[in-house]
Amino acid sequence: MPNKLSRRLHEVLQALRSQARPDQLDALARFGQAGDGRLGLAVPTLRTLARELGRDHELALALWDSGIPDAQILAGMVAEPVRLTAGQMDHWVAGMQAWDVCDQACTNAFVKSPLAWEAIPRWAARGPEFEKRAGFALLAVAAVHQKTRPDVDFLARLPLIEAAAGDDRNFVSKAVNWALRQIGKRSAGLREPALTVAERLCLREEKSARWIGHDARRELRA
Repeated sequence: MPNKLSRRLHEVLQALRSQARPDQLDALARFGQAGDGRLGLAVPTLRTLARELGRDHELALALWDSGIPDAQILAGMVAEPVRLTAGQMDHWVAGMQAWDVCDQACTNAFVKSPLAWEAIPRWAARGPEFEKRAGFALLAVAAVHQKTRPDVDFLARLPLIEAAAGDDRNFVSKAVNWALRQIGKRSAGLREPALTVAERLCLREEKSARWIGHDARRELRA
């Protein structure tokens, strides 16, 4: 690591540690916001620091490799999405320790990358819980933020939701549900296809599929 980047990383990590909230760690852990070395910083605090730092892709990569969940959330905020490579994105996904790190990376960095759309099925097919979650969290975020993407692209991703609906791991099933609901709410043209998927899930044997179906159906019919 070049000396300038090493110094900058050290300064940023020191700034993070100076604002650590160890008294919040137990409460965060109860909500699944865990991970080795977590400092307990609030997201608004991280956003403020990200604005002060500005976009810095090399710093983002170094922050991610620190392994500290708070630093990894910050990494997504300062990364330059157009410079993310597929290898870097896969590396980040493989190192996720918690759902909030996953969702923040998807929202702040991945969804803005031109490589995002093709990453969705790749991650949705992964085995580890947070890697698989990343595929569906990114699909949910794309349904909200990728305004110019045609509806037909989202129709083509609905089979991923049905394929994963039987996965009863908490952070996977919640992301699958999130993706289905966001696709259904994206447009009038997607609402009925998403409801049709929800109806089929309601009839499945797996408890997770039925929960996803009933929850999505309730929201999309409201």
